[in-house]
This record gives sequence, C-alpha cells and structure tokens, in this order.
Amino acid sequence: MAEPLDSSTLAEIAHLICGDDGPLVYRRGWEIPEFLRRAGWNNVPDYDGLSRHSWTSELLHERQRQGGKDVERAVLRLADRREYHGQETEFKTTLQQLNALLTLEGLRVGYEVGRPVLVEEEPVFDTGARPPRVELQVAVADVVSDPELAKAVQLRLDEARIGYDQGAYISAVIMLGSLLEGVLLHVAEARPSIRPRPKPLRNMGLEDLVEFAHANEWIEHDAKMASNLVRHYRNSVHPGLEKRTKHSPNRDTLDMCWPVVNAILNDLAATASDGVTSGH
Repeated sequence: MAEPLDSSTLAEIAHLICGDDGPLVYRRGWEIPEFLRRAGWNNVPDYDGLSRHSWTSELLHERQRQGGKDVERAVLRLADRREYHGQETEFKTTLQQLNALLTLEGLRVGYEVGRPVLVEEEPVFDTGARPPRVELQVAVADVVSDPELAKAVQLRLDEARIGYDQGAYISAVIMLGSLLEGVLLHVAEARPSIRPRPKPLRNMGLEDLVEFAHANEWIEHDAKMASNLVRHYRNSVHPGLEKRTKHSPNRDTLDMCWPVVNAILNDLAATASDGVTSGH
C-alpha cells in the first residue's frame, strides 16, 4: 500500500479480524495473535485480556505508524482462503466487507495464482450497486422451464454477482456468457419455432443461438446487436484473446455486459407464452 489507511478503516479491519458480527470467523483473544503470526507478523505480543477490538485496533495503528507491510499482510490474510477451511460463507462475507472498506481507499483484493493481492482502482462509493441501465425484471424460472437447468442458471447468475462485488471480472463475464448460452440453448430446444435451425442444435454456439432467437422474434434487435459484446468477452476464458487485444475485462466491462444479459432474459420471458414478440 503506497498510502497509509485511514484510522476508521483500520478500526473496521480490526472488527473483521475479531469477527464479532456474524457471519464472520469469531476469534477469541488468544487466537488473534495467532492470526497475525499466520499473516507474517513478527514479535506479536500476547493478548492482554482487554477489549479484543481495542487491542487489535491499537496494534494495527501501531504497526502502520512503524511503517513496513504488516497492515497489508493482515488485510491479505483476511482474504486468504487458507484461513477459512470449511467456512465458505464466512470467507465470502469477510471478503465482501473487506472490499467495501478498501474501495474507499482506492484499493480492492484481487487474486494471482490463488493468493490474494492488493490492486489499485478508482474509489467507488456505492459498492452494492448493480449495473443500472437495464434491470432484470423476471425470475430465471420465467425463462427456463426445466427446474434443474433453472437452478444451474441461477447459480451462474449468483456467481457472476459475487465476481462483480469482489473484482473477479473475468470470472463474472464468463459466468454471464455461460448462463446466456445455456438459456438460449434451452429456449431453442423447448419452444416451437417459425424459422428452421441453421444447423443441428448441438453445433450451435452463442452467436448462432442469438441469431436464431432473433429470427424467431423471441428477442429484440437491440438485444441481438448488443449480445456481440457479451460473446466477445465470454471468450476471455481463452487467455490468447487478452494477449491479442491487450485488454482484460474490468468493472466497466461488466457494467456494459450485464444489462445486455438482463435485456435478453427480459425479452425471452416476455415472449415465453406465445413464442413471438412485436415491435421489431
């Protein structure tokens, strides 16, 4: 971290370390020094029996005044999956709250080879915001009639939201592309069509499925055109694309792609009863 963290941020990080407000990992007094040692701190004093939060906060402030990287080490340990064996809910909650704090400092937690790192980014003050332009107005079940498939699609939607919140933008955009292809494949198979399929269903990719949905008037022209953006970034699953374009998906990418997915799902739900739509 190039700049020291604000005093209020340090106090909130101390709350996350203590874990008083669930669902977080609650650490007893003697466990807090152990946590800091796992984070890579040296010469950690024993817990003195006073308020756990006050003791932890004062220690964070002291280490920041001394310089060095101990505060950063504590932050990164909070975001380290190795700290949360069998505690996935606690891990996700901690990471979400930690990134909400760090955003105010122009930072977030990213991951390289599975290990947390601090990444600089522009401060965002509404960290819970979703892409605002086109809201999803339907439930997945309104579009997908197969309950098991609907569950799988909802899982991808949830994981995309987690990726957006936590800065895992490549993962999030891949999830959006995956759920969009899965939904369009289901619709192409389940609905009666007024246009023939251009090729066997098993050989149709996302571009083919979008074209087929539009030809059958299940989605509107704007959604069809905008879907090219999602398709392009869904291919970020291939590292070669990032190398060729010299661009990696970021928050702005998700803010553009997410409304496209919402628009297509809204269109598909609106045409679910009769298989056609008007106004094209």
